[in-house]
Amino acid sequence: MSQSSLKKQSMSAFVWKLLERAGNQLVQIVVQIVMARLLAPEQFGALAIILVFVNLGNVFVQSGLPTALIQTPRLESSDASTAFWLSLSISVVLYILIFAFAPVVADVYRMPYLVWPLRALTLILVINALNSVQVALIQRSMEFRKIFNATMWSVLVSATVGISSAFAGAGLWALVLQQLSFQIVNCFAHFIQLDWRPRFEFSVNRAKVLFGFGWKLLASGILDQGYQSLSDLIIGGQFNASKLGLVSQGKKYPAAVGSLLDGAIQPVMLSAVSKTQMDLDKVKSIVRRALKMSCFCIVPSMTLFAIAARPLISLLLGDKWLSCVPFLQMYCVVYMLLPIHTTNLQALNGLGRSDLFLRLELIKKAIGLINLLVMAFVFHNIYLIVFSYIFTGILSTFINAAPNKWVIGYSYAEQLRDIAPAFFISFVSGLCAYSVVFLNASSILTIVLEMLVMAFVYLGLSKLLHFEAFDYLVITVRDYLDAKRN
Repeated sequence: MSQSSLKKQSMSAFVWKLLERAGNQLVQIVVQIVMARLLAPEQFGALAIILVFVNLGNVFVQSGLPTALIQTPRLESSDASTAFWLSLSISVVLYILIFAFAPVVADVYRMPYLVWPLRALTLILVINALNSVQVALIQRSMEFRKIFNATMWSVLVSATVGISSAFAGAGLWALVLQQLSFQIVNCFAHFIQLDWRPRFEFSVNRAKVLFGFGWKLLASGILDQGYQSLSDLIIGGQFNASKLGLVSQGKKYPAAVGSLLDGAIQPVMLSAVSKTQMDLDKVKSIVRRALKMSCFCIVPSMTLFAIAARPLISLLLGDKWLSCVPFLQMYCVVYMLLPIHTTNLQALNGLGRSDLFLRLELIKKAIGLINLLVMAFVFHNIYLIVFSYIFTGILSTFINAAPNKWVIGYSYAEQLRDIAPAFFISFVSGLCAYSVVFLNASSILTIVLEMLVMAFVYLGLSKLLHFEAFDYLVITVRDYLDAKRN
C-alpha cells in the first residue's frame, strides 16, 4: 500500500473512530451524570466490585486472539472461526465459574444483594466472545464506520434502558441493565453489518499460531486488569462500597475523556503499523505522529478537567459527590500520561513483539503492586492509594518507551522532545484558566470562562509557536474536507 493511500485510509478510519468514541463517551457521560443524581455512591461501588470480575473475564475473551487476527500478515481462511470457537468456549467456562462463586463474593463483601446482579452482568463475557472476532476483522480492514454505527445504536438503546430503570427505582439493577443492553445491541449491530459468519471448523495448527502471539498479550492483559481489579477489591474490602464508589466515579470521567481522544488514534495506529511493519522508518513516522496528536489532545483536556473539577462535579452530579474531586484530579494526572503508554505499547503490538509487551507488563505491575500494598496496608490511606498510580504511571513511561529505542529507533529523549510542547503550553494555559476562580463567579460561569481561556491560550500559543501537531491537524482536516467535497 502506498504512503498516500495508507494516509487517506488512516485518516478516514481516524475520523470514524473519533466519531464513534465521541458519540459513545459523550452519551455515556450524560447517562452516568443522570444516574449519579438518582443513585447513591454505594450502588456505584457495588457495580465496581461486579465489574472487577467482568473485566477480568473479558481479558481472557478479548485479549490476545482478536489482536492476533489484526496483526498477522497473512490471514488463513480458518483463522477467524478458530478464534471464535476458542473465545466462546473460554467465555462459557468463565461464566459458569463466576455464576457458581457469586454467593461467595457477596458474602466476602457483606452484600447479599450482589449475587444475581453479578450473575446477570457476567453474561457480557459470552456476548463479547460472540463479538470479538467481528470487531477484529473490521479493525483489520480499517472499516471503522461499521464500529461507529454499532456503537451509536448501542449507546442510545442502553441509555434509554439505564435511565428509565433508574427512574423506576431499579437501583443497582439499572446500572447492570444499562451495561448489559449496550453489549447485546452492539453485538447484534456488528452481526448484521459484517458478511463473515463462523463456520464449524477448528484448526489446531492455526490455533497454535494465533495463540503463539496472543498468549503473551493475554498474560499482559491479566496482569494489567488484575492489578486494577486488586485495587478495587482492596478499597472495597479495606474501606467500604461508598468509598469505592467515590474513587470509581473520580476515575470514570478522566478515563472517558482519555478513551475518547487516545482511543480514536491508537486502534488506527495499530492497523497502520501492522500494514507497514516491514518498513521501520515508516513505522517510526506513524508512531511519532500518533504520540504527538494524542498528547496535543489529551494533555490540555486533562489539565482543564482537573482545574474545573470542583464546580463541574457540584453542578453536574450534586454536592453528595464532591468528595470524589481529589480522586478525579489525581486521575487526570494519571491519564495525561496515557498517550506515552499506549503509543509505545501499540507500536510493539503492531510489530508482533508481544514478548516485549509481556516483559514490560511484568516489570510495571511488580512496581505498581508494591506501591499499592504499601499504601493500603502500611499507611491505610485511600488518597495515597490513588496517588500511588501517578508515581507508578511516571515510572511506567520510562519502561514502556525503552524497547522502542532499538525496535524502531525512537528513543525516550526523542519522545520527550516531541511531547514537551503539549505539556508546556498546557501548563501555561492551565495557569491562565485557573485565575478565573478569583472572580468568585457562579459554577456555570466559572466553567465556561475556564474553558474559553484554556482554549484561547492553548490554541493561540500552538499557532504562534508553530506547534507541529497543531499545524498537522489543521492541514489534515483541510485535506480531508477537500477530498470529501471532491
